[in-house]
Amino acid sequence: MRNEPGCMDLRQWIDMLEREGELHRITAPVSWDREIGTVSRKVLEKKGPALLFQNIKGYERSRGQRVFTGGIGTRDRLALALGFPKGTSNREIVQHVMKKNQERIPPVRVETGPVKENIVTGDAIDLLEFPVPKWHYLEGGRYINTYACIVTKDPETGVQNVGIYRGMVGRKNSIPSLLISGGQHWGQHFTKYAHLKQKMPVACVIGWDPIMGFLAGSPLPAGVSEFDVLGAYRGAPVPVVRCETVDLEVPASAEIVIEGLIDPDPSAYEIEGPFAEFTGYVSDLPTPRPTIEVTCITHRNDPILRGTQEGNMPNSYSENAVISSAQRAGIAWNILNSSGVPGVLDVYADPITCGINIYIKIRKTYQAQPKQIAAALWGASAGQGRYKHVFVFEEDIDVTSYEQMDWAIAYRVNAGHGGIVIFPGLLGHALDPSTPLEERDVNQLGAGIWNRVLVDATRNWTFERRPEWNNERFPPTVQPAPDDEALVISRWKEYGFD
Repeated sequence: MRNEPGCMDLRQWIDMLEREGELHRITAPVSWDREIGTVSRKVLEKKGPALLFQNIKGYERSRGQRVFTGGIGTRDRLALALGFPKGTSNREIVQHVMKKNQERIPPVRVETGPVKENIVTGDAIDLLEFPVPKWHYLEGGRYINTYACIVTKDPETGVQNVGIYRGMVGRKNSIPSLLISGGQHWGQHFTKYAHLKQKMPVACVIGWDPIMGFLAGSPLPAGVSEFDVLGAYRGAPVPVVRCETVDLEVPASAEIVIEGLIDPDPSAYEIEGPFAEFTGYVSDLPTPRPTIEVTCITHRNDPILRGTQEGNMPNSYSENAVISSAQRAGIAWNILNSSGVPGVLDVYADPITCGINIYIKIRKTYQAQPKQIAAALWGASAGQGRYKHVFVFEEDIDVTSYEQMDWAIAYRVNAGHGGIVIFPGLLGHALDPSTPLEERDVNQLGAGIWNRVLVDATRNWTFERRPEWNNERFPPTVQPAPDDEALVISRWKEYGFD
């Protein structure tokens, strides 16, 4: 049974998590310098609760005193954020995402809201009045934008976009940021402003409804505002207020909004990086990056800094990974539906790879069906930077079970008979460390370069049907006959089992 909670702010979300036993408050004194990040990493390894750090050394009397992280750190908390109970299946969540991503409820502008309780401008601006963590010991600085939702506007259409992009505190009023001109919507906006020889207005929204980050971290179509889609998810329009110094609108009950401008002139760039990225590897060397010149900060009283421990490792994946697992699966399924691929039964993107690997279950109706699936995903713009490895299975395999998929790969894949297909030279992700550096030169190539792979783990229809195999192309499995299994299940307690 799904609940329609309406839009909720970060504090309502924290209250819900606490009621559900999904929040842990840390009152012991902790340091912003790597300790918050390391605690967060160890809790992620244990698939533990969301964390609210309430006692940060040096910030006992500062403008900001608390840090919240891990809000969507597990599939159960993702289900709660979407209005489902814990334990909801992958298929149900993905089908919901597919549906809601196609719907729109525009936001409504309101005169003011809690985010306007404090307005900071001019020399009073100091980003380090908030307890910004240095999350990892190899990072180049303190990252304030890890789960911030970055609002920009297309200067031609006026449509706002909301995305999640990393940003590091430079000076007390500047945020050098990773901005890739070609592959990201705010990068495309930046290119247009640069062509106009204008600075790009930006608003960094820190802390609001958990669905905001869920949508901002996903590739919705260009020209679609995430606030419109968020309204559809919540069944109510997003209440937004105008920014103070830039022509943008932001949620009225956000915790913190950082307004600013990005100058396209490279002489205004500041050094950013390295950063512990979603791949589980530390990113490139310190690099001059486009920089947000902060013009205003608005925030609630006693604001909560929302951040996240980025980077995936086995048994330890980030919030971004949980978000991607549902969104990338839903986007892939919609691509396949719109491409006319029949028989798709389930699509799964494991959080550990953020959709770099994608697992698809089908009812197979023709031999080339898996190749059509791969071609559709690789040819879609939403596939840039994802779906590097496509795995296709039949309906008897659970694509959320690595044990079942491994068995199918072992005994249904024959590389010499079309089971593995390599497609070279396609768009890839510039942060993938398996790609040579010269093939990750975004300025020259526009994106990274990948050799993508299809693993067809379906039964080969070029094989002859054999009468000794009940007129099938593969021999029968060792699964008991249905009648035998039903008999044993009916007598299970007689055998002394629970």
